[in-house]
Parts: sequence; C-alpha cells; structure tokens
Amino acid sequence: MRLRGRRALLQGGLKAVTLLLAGGGQDIGLAQPGEARPDLRATVARARPAVLPVGTYSATSSPRFGFRGSGFVVGDGHLLATNAHVLPPPTEGESGPRLAVLAQTAAPGREAGDLRFASVVAIDRTHDLALLRLDGPALQALVLARGEPVAEGKSIALMGFPVGGALGFSPVTHRGIVASVTTVALPAPSAAQLDPRAVARLRAGNFEVLQLDATAYPGNSGGPVLDADTGEVVGVVNMVLVRGSRESALSAPTGITYAIPVQHLHALVAEAGSNAPRR
Repeated sequence: MRLRGRRALLQGGLKAVTLLLAGGGQDIGLAQPGEARPDLRATVARARPAVLPVGTYSATSSPRFGFRGSGFVVGDGHLLATNAHVLPPPTEGESGPRLAVLAQTAAPGREAGDLRFASVVAIDRTHDLALLRLDGPALQALVLARGEPVAEGKSIALMGFPVGGALGFSPVTHRGIVASVTTVALPAPSAAQLDPRAVARLRAGNFEVLQLDATAYPGNSGGPVLDADTGEVVGVVNMVLVRGSRESALSAPTGITYAIPVQHLHALVAEAGSNAPRR
C-alpha cells in the first residue's frame, strides 16, 4: 500500500511539473477535450479561392493584365473589397484599361487565370477602402467578423500577392499577431484642400487601426487579415494611408504592417447594397 501510494504521489507530481512548464496549468490556447484544434492550413485552404489580384486589363498592353494590389471576395460572391488607392486613376471614355481581377480557378500552386471585369460600387477614401462588383458567376466569399473588435495579441494571418507582378499570382500567407491597436491621426488639409470630402474627414475624426507583427510587402495592399482560428476577416491590409500618416516623419520605412479594422468595411458593404458610391 505504501509503495502504491508513493507511486501515485510521484505520478501526480510529474503531472504538476508538466502543467507548470506548459503555463502554470492555465489555458494556453490548446484545444479542450472534444474541441477541434485550430488548423491554419485549413483556414488558408478555405480562404485561398477568395483572395484575388486586382489590376487593369488592356488587350494592347504587355502584359495585358497590369497588377495593382490585392483584394478579396465578400457578400454575395459578386463583391470584392480592396484599398481605394489600389484602384487606377479614372480615365475618360472607354478607351483606357479596364478594371479587372484574376479569379482563382487554377489548382493550388498554379497561377490564376480567369479574368473578371469589375466596376466600382462604393468608396470610403477616409479609411482607404473600396468595393467592386465583379462580372460573371458568384465566387467563394470570405466571412467578415462581427462582435467585439479584435484584441491585441490575437493570432492572425494576412494573405495577398506581395510583389505580384514579379512573383506571380499565387496567394501568399504570412502569420503573426495583432501587436497593437493604435490611433491614426489624419493630416489636416490646407485651406486650398478644404473641399466637401476633406470637411467630412475632419468631422469623422481620428480612428483606430491594427498594427501587425507580420510583414507585408508592396502588392499586399487590399488583402484580408484573417482570424487565424476562424478564418473570418478582421481587417484589410493598408500600406499607404496609415503608413503615410503615422510614419511620415521617418526617413526610411520601419517594416511595420497596418490594417484597417473590419467594421469600416461592414459599413461600406451596407452602403454598396444601395448602390450609392461615396466619393
């Protein structure tokens, strides 16, 4: 009996040490009994078909598709979210290149090839967001997160096409966390710039953005920031508006990645339902 008791005590002590090394017996993010373990591979596989390169198409250009940034399908499968600065400047008439995306119809690991033309249905220049309507059949869409804003320390994955024109159009995933939720101060316009849009921005005031520890590159702009566990969109990568506002005093970029929180995209999707562009 004494030997059996000592053996049980020893086994209990080993379990206690194991829990201590794993984090003091507290929940460290592992799946509980009966729960599925979060798998980033599954999240990426589900999201991949909805993340598309955005650019322009011209039959007389070489290459015909001119890459400008990343985007992702939302809503009913006919809407695509991206950054407003990814869009080409407006051209007069129908002679210029047309706004287009490349749908992910190829097998994983191969480049996309299904060209879809697009038109702008809503723009939020304050938060540098845009929604496009895609021609053709509906595509697989991502789910936009709802509820409480994403918290610091949350595991995320961002997807897009870094240096897409040079590296091809196969989606690339980077993993990280939300390092900080911080405020971006929009630059005050000069007297000459006080048009109705500038006044509206001033009234809206500053807003919070997500600072990520995952590195994004030119071409990632407009891509989704995903909750690594659920695959829901929690933000939109932004490499121009936020960096230009927060890091304008720096002589060289820091490599920090920023994203616009998803709640601003929710508002734009609701607006797109009424087909009333905001410019």
